[in-house]
Amino acid sequence: MSQFYATIKKKLSGLQVKKIAKKIAFFALGILALVLVIAGGLAVYVNQNKPKIMAALHAQINDNIIGKVSIGDIQYKFLVGFPNVTIAIKDVAIKDSLWAQHHHTFFKAKEIEVRLNVLKLIDHQVIIHKIVMNQATVDIFKAKNGLTNTAIFKPKSSQIKPKSDTKIEINEISCNEVVFISENQQRHKLFHFEVASLYAKMDYLQDHIKTNLSLTTLAKQMAFNQLHGSFIKDKIVQGNLLVDYAKKEDLISVLSQNFTIGNNPFDISGHFNLGKKNANYDLDIKTKILWREASGLLANNISSRLNLFDFKAPLQARCTIKGDMNAEGDPEIIATALLRDNELKAPDGTITNCNFDGKYTNNFVNGKGNDDANSAIVINAFSGKFQGIPVAIPLARITNFDKPLATGKFTAAFKMAQLNEFVNKDFVLFSNGNAKVNLDFAVDIVNYKINKPHFTGNVTVNDATIKYVNKNITLTRTAIQMDFTDTALHIQKIIFKDRYNTVFMKCDIANFLNLYYNDPEKMIINWRIYAPYINAKQFLAILSSKQQARTAPAKKAGSFSNSLREVLGKCKVTVDLKADKIKYEKLLATHAKATIVINNSHLDINNGFLQTAGGTIAYNAQLTPKNANYYVQSQAKVNQVEIGPFLAYFDNFGVTSFNPKSIKGRLNLTANLAVALNPAGDLIKNSLNGTVNFKVNNGALVDFAPIKKGWKFLFPFRDLDNITFSDLSANLNVNNRKVFINDFKISSSVLNFDVNGVYALEKGTNLKMDIPLRNPKDDLKITDKKERAEKRNRGIVLHLLATDDDQGGVKIKLIKGDKN
Repeated sequence: MSQFYATIKKKLSGLQVKKIAKKIAFFALGILALVLVIAGGLAVYVNQNKPKIMAALHAQINDNIIGKVSIGDIQYKFLVGFPNVTIAIKDVAIKDSLWAQHHHTFFKAKEIEVRLNVLKLIDHQVIIHKIVMNQATVDIFKAKNGLTNTAIFKPKSSQIKPKSDTKIEINEISCNEVVFISENQQRHKLFHFEVASLYAKMDYLQDHIKTNLSLTTLAKQMAFNQLHGSFIKDKIVQGNLLVDYAKKEDLISVLSQNFTIGNNPFDISGHFNLGKKNANYDLDIKTKILWREASGLLANNISSRLNLFDFKAPLQARCTIKGDMNAEGDPEIIATALLRDNELKAPDGTITNCNFDGKYTNNFVNGKGNDDANSAIVINAFSGKFQGIPVAIPLARITNFDKPLATGKFTAAFKMAQLNEFVNKDFVLFSNGNAKVNLDFAVDIVNYKINKPHFTGNVTVNDATIKYVNKNITLTRTAIQMDFTDTALHIQKIIFKDRYNTVFMKCDIANFLNLYYNDPEKMIINWRIYAPYINAKQFLAILSSKQQARTAPAKKAGSFSNSLREVLGKCKVTVDLKADKIKYEKLLATHAKATIVINNSHLDINNGFLQTAGGTIAYNAQLTPKNANYYVQSQAKVNQVEIGPFLAYFDNFGVTSFNPKSIKGRLNLTANLAVALNPAGDLIKNSLNGTVNFKVNNGALVDFAPIKKGWKFLFPFRDLDNITFSDLSANLNVNNRKVFINDFKISSSVLNFDVNGVYALEKGTNLKMDIPLRNPKDDLKITDKKERAEKRNRGIVLHLLATDDDQGGVKIKLIKGDKN
């Protein structure tokens, strides 16, 4: 190998080789000198003939436009772009003939470089190797009145010109600091791009022109409808675009490579028709991007809706845009997104483990236009957890962005205790049990918030514990079955237990949701309630509500329960109640039934009936809350009730001077009484008022202390331990612990007497008594009532007055009787 190199070196060092090298050097210097001479000559020519060249350019351009062109200067750039010739045109401006009216210059540039391949001119080819545009502005404008600056180009002559043999090509285009503006005020369109750099190298095929365009630009505006805002506003757009122009179709196709918008990568493809009658275009954009980043690229009418929500992790998104540059209004926009295991933040809370397929379109119904009224968001296969509650929405739509309406299907299954995150904890608390929700919904969206949702479907609750905090009432083992229809709410089943009651309930509410939102005062809730056993005091506490000042609740967690409580306070509730057994304090009864009406916190009991103490009681009552207490007006009719147990049920109505067991007989009574109850349902002292008319059949006083104590020394030989009655009746008025006795007649086996006056349970007794001293033992044998009445007052009659003594008891004194 070394020998080979030595041989070559020896040959090259010969005299003949040196002569050849010297000739080549002289030839190269000659070529260089020729180039310099030609270049210098061109420079001298351009400089010496600059006025003629500029005049020719002006004439050529002006012949083809309707307007005016101005050129500041022309320069030949020495050896720039060699072997091509580079001409620099300075301060170029092109204005249409109507510029004075609209003041929009169609084109202006600080400098335009044109590099020509001089050798190709010989072959009748105008090959522009490169065009470089520096600091230029292209402004395409159309005013509201139709005035435009694009009518600058003269129409082509109708005369048939011979086809030129000259072929024109542009190999490269480079733009630096070029502003492109296209504004159509009639169509409310505005496109404004500030191009920092653009480079395109052309590839001329038989029917196509292709280029790989490199671009860096600031998108100031891309508004298809300025009334709705701009897409990609103030975002940096950069990357490569593969552009293909099809000559026959007059169509540009675009495909992106390594393309970013606002630092987010995008895959973009599109088509643009350049025909005069056909200016359709379409774009297909794909990316993986954060929700708020994606929203920030859209027009305000879309982003303002989307910004109500946010997602923690990026999502797969795609957007297609189809429109016509000559048409008014928005293009068709369809955006889709795929979310998996994401976190959604919404106005009403956060949903974790969120999954769904989403779609936005402004052409929801074909043919109705691309606008807000025909816009929609469609959600498929939505799932996630809201406050730990698993929720699913198989399908949902938000339509008509002018008046948004959300519709769809909602399902959930959760533990009842999880509801405590949504309710006012001072009102109700949940524990134990499970719930399932299966609802179709329609929800108005006002100011981007859910408003007046309507439902159809069902809700079930099993084995739940519900505590009404303000009443301290706990319901256990609660089961609920609710069915929502278009016209009503049907509660097919509510079963609950507390320490006193087991209750089975059904309910129907006609026109429920409409009245709930718009007119709760007209809502009527029809309950059907059956219970094997009811503690009436506890049950009334559940049904009744305290009257409270109506203040607007604060917007906070639990606002739904606040709203529900307010509606329940306004609506009318009708309860058809039946109970096998019922208890109120000491009263025990069976076969109870009543119709209870609750209206604006007032409670009416109608057609009440029950069996107790061997007889029956029919009653009506009205309960009105005031402050912390309840005021009750009642009407009762007692039939054949054993008087002793009956008095015992009501604690002998506060009388302590005798034991109810001492009174026997069947009581028939009509009463109209008013009484006040405290929040616990107990009688308030001194609150009983009203009238009582009663009669006792087959009555007897057994070991009745008041009579034995007062009369034993007067009638030592009469049986005061067992006094029977043939007549025991009275008309009583009760007012604040005082009983006003009118015509109280007692006909007994021991003594007859008539009583009138006032008997006070505390102070104020003033009771007159007329007592015949004769023994009436045999009066019962007289069957003639008139004869018995005449015989009643024969003999000595004592006239007594019972009044208060100083020891808190009653003293009796003898008074004169009436002359009559």
